[in-house]
Amino acid sequence: MKRFQMITEADARVLEYGSTVMLVAGGHVTPLAADTLKARRIALVRESGDVDAEALAPRADIRRVAIAGDHTSLTLKDAIIAHLRGRGLAVHDLGTNSSEPVDYPDTAGAVALQVARGEADAGIAIDGAGLGSAIAANKLHGVRAANCTDRTLARYAREHNGANVLALGSTLVSTPDALEIVDTFLGTPMREARYIRRLAKVRDLERRPQG
Repeated sequence: MKRFQMITEADARVLEYGSTVMLVAGGHVTPLAADTLKARRIALVRESGDVDAEALAPRADIRRVAIAGDHTSLTLKDAIIAHLRGRGLAVHDLGTNSSEPVDYPDTAGAVALQVARGEADAGIAIDGAGLGSAIAANKLHGVRAANCTDRTLARYAREHNGANVLALGSTLVSTPDALEIVDTFLGTPMREARYIRRLAKVRDLERRPQG
């Protein structure tokens, strides 16, 4: 984790999207840098142990959702898109829109990339069971994908684990149930400091050297 005495806007602009940085005791972040850190979803951990919750926790006020699914997901994906647009949300439909077979790493990866870059506030990735999409999406730094089959898991995924990508299994949930899961996931904020502190440890695991 990079350590800074002062973070300027120039520093913030070259940091990796979704990364975590340390501000030493007595350190300072310029106002423009603070805005840039927020936009790039960069978590600021202070040497005292405090965490910049706004950058690390998933966005609570979701306006933009990226969604993609494999060839098994067409009906469910279209229903979710119509539902979310009916609620006034901007939906980025990343495919697939054909019954031709596609691979879940491609569709889930497209969703995860938009979330990691801050181009979407949250993502939804769909395949037959949802497991492969969750595994693939979680390979990107800053992405926390959770496979949810009911509203309770959707609420826990957000409130306790700060998930920013929802993985759904088109063969495991009905369309009405899926819409309820989506609404619960997108409508549940993460606010408790104890949960947010744990996300900093998750970020540290992403960057821990192996071997």
